[in-house]
Amino acid sequence: MTQPAPGGSKTPRRRQPWRTTLIGWSFILPNFLGFALFTLVPVLAAFALAFMDWDSYGTPEWVGLKNFQQLWNDENFHVALRNTLYYAVGHIPLTLAAALGLAMALNRKLRGMEFFRTAAFFPYITSLVAVAVVWNMLFNPTAGPINLFLEAIGIQDPPRWVASTGWAMPAVILTSVWRDMGYYMVLYLAGLQTIPREYYEAARVDGAGAWQRFWSITLPSLRPTTFFVLVMLTIQSFKVLDLIVVMTDGGPGRSTLVLAQLVYREGIREGQFGYSSAIALVLFLIVFTVTVVQFRINERRSS
Repeated sequence: MTQPAPGGSKTPRRRQPWRTTLIGWSFILPNFLGFALFTLVPVLAAFALAFMDWDSYGTPEWVGLKNFQQLWNDENFHVALRNTLYYAVGHIPLTLAAALGLAMALNRKLRGMEFFRTAAFFPYITSLVAVAVVWNMLFNPTAGPINLFLEAIGIQDPPRWVASTGWAMPAVILTSVWRDMGYYMVLYLAGLQTIPREYYEAARVDGAGAWQRFWSITLPSLRPTTFFVLVMLTIQSFKVLDLIVVMTDGGPGRSTLVLAQLVYREGIREGQFGYSSAIALVLFLIVFTVTVVQFRINERRSS
């Protein structure tokens, strides 16, 4: 039986649940307000505009699925969609492989290794405009160091890179891989350093070679890291814009035009905010679908 408190008073009341809730909201409210004001509300407005016709001056007019019908018949949209898929298929596996290989090469306890890790990460924090300008100079078809080297080793007709409709996208992909692999290398380094060394020592005792250790120990242990890297790379690849705008501006012709750039062109340049929002909504649905599929596949493999 509960004993009364000294002095005959009742037992102290428990802290009111609403006070705890209020304290919690006081911590997250400033950040949530910023997110709601600058991200959530514009995104919801863009989704609504996808079903309207608006040039930013008059009153938005509801047009239903007209923007999507126009999008279905728009050749620029189909070209941009193909180019976006092309970029994603090239950028995702190459960046993942380069980041993992770089992480394994730098996951050693040797003097000066911190310097090489920093050097590998440095391109990611370098100004993107500077990266694009420098790589455009390297890819120069007549005086660029890359083509001069190819000619020096006997290739008589090297690619024209960003000046060619066939080689412009590979040039952008290579530049993007070089810039991004350092960031994902850090993630893989963190994953590699959580793998117990006893696993490798036991495998060596059993006679497992380097490839067997990599396939049986390293890759399975890095599955959570690889899944996270894959999701982040997928989102990043489908919404690529800045590097392409600076390097090629969608050219030559439409060879590097991607969906995010088409959203910018139709909305900011042409003033067709309804049509631009429709393209953005389709891009969102593509990324959302691919991400959900990745999560489902990961859940099945983990179960």
